[in-house]
Amino acid sequence: RLISILEDARPSIALVDNVGLAILKEAKMNQPSQKEHGDGALIVMIDINEQRLLPRTNPEVDGLTSRHLAYVIYTSGSTGKPKGVMVEHGGVVNLIMSRPDVYGFSASDRMVQFYSIAFDGCALIIFTTLCLGGSLHLLTDDIRSNPTQLWDYLQKRSITQAALPPAILQDCKNLQSLSTPLTLIVAGEALPLSLLCDLQALVPNGRIVNDYGPTEATVSSIAWKCPQNYDGDVVPIGRPIANKRIYILDNHGQPVPLGAKGELYIGGVGVARGYLNRPELTARAFLQDPFVDDQDARMYKAGDLARYLPDGTIVFLGRNDHQVKIRGFRIELGEIDAHLVDHTMVDKAVVVAMGEGSDKRLVAYVVAKPDDQLVQSLRTHLSSRLPDYMVPAAIVRLDALPLTSNGKLDRKALPAPDSSAFVHEEYEEPRGEIETRIAYFWAELLHLDRVSRNDNFFALGGHSLLAVRLMNRIAVLGVQPSLSSLFASPRLSSLAEYVSQQLLTGGVSLSMIKPIPRDGDLPLSFSQQRMWFLSQLEGVSQTYHMPLAVRFRGEINREAWQRALDTVFTRHEALRSVFVAVDGQPQVQILPAHSGIPIRWEDLRG
Repeated sequence: RLISILEDARPSIALVDNVGLAILKEAKMNQPSQKEHGDGALIVMIDINEQRLLPRTNPEVDGLTSRHLAYVIYTSGSTGKPKGVMVEHGGVVNLIMSRPDVYGFSASDRMVQFYSIAFDGCALIIFTTLCLGGSLHLLTDDIRSNPTQLWDYLQKRSITQAALPPAILQDCKNLQSLSTPLTLIVAGEALPLSLLCDLQALVPNGRIVNDYGPTEATVSSIAWKCPQNYDGDVVPIGRPIANKRIYILDNHGQPVPLGAKGELYIGGVGVARGYLNRPELTARAFLQDPFVDDQDARMYKAGDLARYLPDGTIVFLGRNDHQVKIRGFRIELGEIDAHLVDHTMVDKAVVVAMGEGSDKRLVAYVVAKPDDQLVQSLRTHLSSRLPDYMVPAAIVRLDALPLTSNGKLDRKALPAPDSSAFVHEEYEEPRGEIETRIAYFWAELLHLDRVSRNDNFFALGGHSLLAVRLMNRIAVLGVQPSLSSLFASPRLSSLAEYVSQQLLTGGVSLSMIKPIPRDGDLPLSFSQQRMWFLSQLEGVSQTYHMPLAVRFRGEINREAWQRALDTVFTRHEALRSVFVAVDGQPQVQILPAHSGIPIRWEDLRG
């Protein structure tokens, strides 16, 4: 990876120690004795023990502006090739100057540097601390890798500011509460609600700040200062920092309503120049900002999903590039992840889609302590917040999520769910031929080794489409139960009893429902026939009209208004239905979906 970065950046100067020199030689760059030629670099050896020889004054650079490049930092790319993000000076300065307002940073503060200097968060830690006059504490690898030693260091050195990732704080329940007024900045990944609760107890005299921001928008864009004794059911990422603009937009690039899900876009000061040597990728991610008058203003497409809370704070919902389609529903896996980590028993979670076609199903993997009621509790938790098609069929508990050598989730290493991943009742062997046959059908459709006569079809991951397939299999027993019978009797024993009763009474014969073409005349329903009769009897009447007057404040976007009405008109046949008389008999005709709704605009100002 380092070689790839060097080849892409082609630096003019390389500062190296002995280890770095070996890497450069491997990258086939010039030797220390050589000067800059062509694609090579002037290599400068640094001896950390000779700091006294280094200059103590900053160089004077004529003509330097906020639009000049400050640094290029590399992030992982979806293709496996790192992307070099070009960050300008103006973004870094804005980051520094926003810190006192967000974190209350002052010259008396003591900050620890936990992150590697290859991580963009160091721009926040190093530059802010030194520019505002604070003291910066550099940690050894031993302290950085041991939460207990790290916590002891924070206490003994009276550290007042620390930026740490949730991963290092996961096992914090055994740590002692700090007596110092620590401002704990949590950044780098989503902060689970359960972890926030633990952290509040660990810093009773301090405060917790949840920080969000992609590298492409200069480290930090949104921050949330957690109130004392916070007991909410979600962890917000907060509001935009100074001079940032945050948009949550739909698939058409339009702002979503309060509470609706959309994709995050970041504008304002700090939006990076783009990706080095990647013009096509830059064009896709860095877009013109249509919400300001400045034609040169740009916004970054973050690829994250979010929504607004009623008070205007923002909640992170996961990544937008983890979409799957199951049973015709498009699902954002990150949204399910976010609801799982909101549960107090869950530290981390990831949801994946397994299988193909009609057998595709959602499987959730959670990092949580062993608990006999975990799967049931999480299914109940998700069912109260999500539609049934978004509730995973299986929930697998892990001690830790498998990671690749780069620290990313290793999806290939996730284990297949076993019987413990489902909500099983105490096992009781199926009784009789009917129960045994139906249990076989369940196991086949749900990919289970065995089924208890007390199990619930839907708790085992069943859904409406699988229910239809189950009814088709039960039909070979000589009975055709209705789909509603499964919803009324979802347990194996009760369903088998229902089937047995149907067999004794000769079964139920149901005719297939055949769809009627929509391009011709259609018969009226009973309620429509009644309304037609009354309209013929009474003549023109306002009885069934529902007039509505609404006052809007602000400027109306006529195109958006027309598009919204046309979308609803297209979706619902009832809105496109007209009633005509054919040979003296009432019929329904459905207008074409693309015909739209005409809107008449009247200007009453003059």
